[in-house]
Amino acid sequence: MIQLLIVDDEAHVVDRLHATIDWASLGIEQIFKAYSGQEALELLEQFSIDIVLTDIQMPGITGLQLIAEINRRWPKTKCILLSGYSDFNYAKEAILQGTEDYLLKPVTEKDLLGTVKRVMDKLQKEWQEVFSTRRLAYTFKENLPLLRGNLLNDLLQGRNLTETSLQEKMQMLELPDFHGQACVCMMIRLESDFLDYDMRRLSLMEYAISNMVEELFAEKFDTWSTKDAHDYLVFIMKRKIAISEKEEPAWLERTAAVLQSAVNNYLKGKISILLSSWGEFPSDLTTLYHASLSAFRKRIGSEHELLMRLGDEAVQTELSALQRLYEPPTLNHLLEAARWEDTADKLTQIFDEMGTKFSESQEHLLEVYFSIASAFAYIAHKNGRQLHQLIGGDYEKMTEGIPFRTVNQLRDWSLRSLQRMREDMDQERQDSRTTLINDIRSFIEQHLASDVSLQSIADHVYLHPVYVSKIYKVETGDNLSDYVSRVRMDKAAYLLKNGQEKIYEIATQLGYQRPHSFNHAFKKHYGMTPQEYRDHYS
Repeated sequence: MIQLLIVDDEAHVVDRLHATIDWASLGIEQIFKAYSGQEALELLEQFSIDIVLTDIQMPGITGLQLIAEINRRWPKTKCILLSGYSDFNYAKEAILQGTEDYLLKPVTEKDLLGTVKRVMDKLQKEWQEVFSTRRLAYTFKENLPLLRGNLLNDLLQGRNLTETSLQEKMQMLELPDFHGQACVCMMIRLESDFLDYDMRRLSLMEYAISNMVEELFAEKFDTWSTKDAHDYLVFIMKRKIAISEKEEPAWLERTAAVLQSAVNNYLKGKISILLSSWGEFPSDLTTLYHASLSAFRKRIGSEHELLMRLGDEAVQTELSALQRLYEPPTLNHLLEAARWEDTADKLTQIFDEMGTKFSESQEHLLEVYFSIASAFAYIAHKNGRQLHQLIGGDYEKMTEGIPFRTVNQLRDWSLRSLQRMREDMDQERQDSRTTLINDIRSFIEQHLASDVSLQSIADHVYLHPVYVSKIYKVETGDNLSDYVSRVRMDKAAYLLKNGQEKIYEIATQLGYQRPHSFNHAFKKHYGMTPQEYRDHYS
């Protein structure tokens, strides 16, 4: 949606251009008004304005000074000068300031719309260049390491992706094909002098170590790396070529030792390295990762510059802890984002895992219950509500010590409570928006003679103008500016038919600075002048 700002110290010019020009024909839905350069800057700080139409000669900040400031702070915003001064020096200065065009008053609607249309076309071309395939491809290539690392981190944390989705993502990121193949996890912890580095220098060291890993292991292994939440460098590796079972462990350990030595000699720092047992990608990936974390914690601890390889015993595919409960996205994150359907799916996955693996475990049942109850209470309190207000009688179950004895009981309670929370919060949001719309309309009807700008309305309801504008559009299907114009025209028609006030008095009551602007707006709306309308209906 294109947003345009009209700036002129002559209020009647701003009001006339706002009310009488058919901006909608260009697809411009939001028009802002400013009566000084300073007011224009304040609006530009709040709104993403695409085009500014400004006068040259204004007290305080002139049009040229305004344009210079816009070019400095908001270079994507386009400026058009509108002035009664035909002096070529102004036009020359305007061109130097980067103005898109220079129009002389009085300007016709056709010329003004034509100029704005050309500027809009230029804006579109510039954004098309930003989103061009070539540029996007270049940016994508630049960010490949980060995107690859993010995907691996998600997988390590247990994020579930369908086989097709994961393969598509890996192909898009130009990763080797790991699917169904044996892989090993190598985890590296930076120690000693590295811990004293600032963030920039540490990032360079991590990048250097990752390059060393690729260089040393590239002969026999494909690697895929990331940095996890514990600041470990994690590498998932699979064989490129067949290696004998006898040679492989020794080769991996020897190469890891060479890496450790190279980091010490050339980067002047110490690292500890842990090599996991083998598992299958992607089914065993999370298990390998958590087993490595556990080994680092239990076996390496705070010791420095150690190298360890876990035994090649079969990967335990069943964890003692509930996996679905803690894998991302968590219940808290889903509830915070009001992703109700996804939350219900998450709960279903948790209970399915419970039913399959831990149906007889009261301890796991309590673990799930406490986690769900905590998430529900968290989101209720964050929204300023008490949980018992949201889930009603189901809250009593929480005060009964051990409230549930079976997975199905807990499942029913959780999904039922979730549905009640959703219904309550949806209703509260709807009630809040209905109250807001009514408050806005009441303010407009009471202040037509003074200031009913978007900013004044937003100030009245203590909300940001962008939010007010968007919510009004969402709830009513109407633009707020169109509603203001319609209220003015409806009241104008009523006063003309039923009152005796002079037309200039009616114009004043409706907030028009000059009767001329009122006449223009009225004729555009009803197809006749105010006097013709009065004569017709009197």
